[in-house]
Amino acid sequence: MSPSITTLPSEICDASVWYGADLAGRTDWIEHLTEVEIGEVEHAAHKLEVSGLDFGSLNTRDVPLPTLGPRLQLWLDEVLKGRGFVLLKGLPVKRWSKQQAALAFLTVGVHLGNLRMQNAAGHLLGHVRDLGLASDDPNTRIYQTRERQTHHTDSCDVVGLLCLCAAKSGGLSNLVSSTTIFNEIRRRRPDLLSVLMEPIETDRRGEVPAGSKPYFTIPVFNYHEGLVSAIYQRQYIESARRFPGVAPLRARQIEALDLLDQLANDPQLNLMMELEPGDIQLVHNHTILHDRTAFEDWPEPEHKRHLLRLWLAPLHARPLPQVFAERYGSLTPGDRGGSAVAGSRPIIPLEL
Repeated sequence: MSPSITTLPSEICDASVWYGADLAGRTDWIEHLTEVEIGEVEHAAHKLEVSGLDFGSLNTRDVPLPTLGPRLQLWLDEVLKGRGFVLLKGLPVKRWSKQQAALAFLTVGVHLGNLRMQNAAGHLLGHVRDLGLASDDPNTRIYQTRERQTHHTDSCDVVGLLCLCAAKSGGLSNLVSSTTIFNEIRRRRPDLLSVLMEPIETDRRGEVPAGSKPYFTIPVFNYHEGLVSAIYQRQYIESARRFPGVAPLRARQIEALDLLDQLANDPQLNLMMELEPGDIQLVHNHTILHDRTAFEDWPEPEHKRHLLRLWLAPLHARPLPQVFAERYGSLTPGDRGGSAVAGSRPIIPLEL
């Protein structure tokens, strides 16, 4: 018997619910940095470059941004409690070296949250480039390829991307509200929403914390303290079936995941954007699924698609249910998320 809709959480009716078709003609999700703000970032990054400080332990006192800092807090509030994303434009990365751009991004990032390790190598600053790898390797993460990523979340509260170089073609960013998807499935197929609120295994892709299984088991949709938080990567759910003790996906699970993907790919729901050099995109992983289209790269190494990435743990992030500890470690805002593998140490590779 299908579960009653009355046993499910109510529809979510806050600012995290939006439809891409409504936002496509608007610009209120785009913010432009002023010359004064750019000058502050440039000045702070230059001081950082010659300071000799340990970049891995930066704080806002090391890189003060008296004008931009308060605006960053307003934008962060929109990410955490509002629409769930913002696009910042204007950093002059073309006139900077890659190291200077990386330091500028770190300067902005530490005003938004604490930096978290993104992989087993301990990178606090990630480089999103095609490394010539393929996702059929179970230890490869899709951002290391030129393939489409499909809609997913990263394992942190907020992910920030800075575009240094765009692809020759493709590589577009696509965002969709996971809260909107939750509401739509609740209206159309509440029985399948119940399936998506049951624990499901997701592959860690070889980055396994000490004492943990090579996969984590967390529902796609999690209701806690009146909030719905999502955690999702379809390919990694499917590749987790390779492990002993992980059952094949049931027909109902496949149907539920297919409906979720169908909605995520609906242009009425999602929003496509092209990240240009100097753009910073901030995304709230708990209410947004993000995707990247496949791309064709430039042949010249210096022109190849290259984005910098930060995984951020803001001090005022939302409460998460206990089950997230399996993936996030601590549930304490400001000290959660990331990839903590035995022996890994935080490092900041300014160039790759």
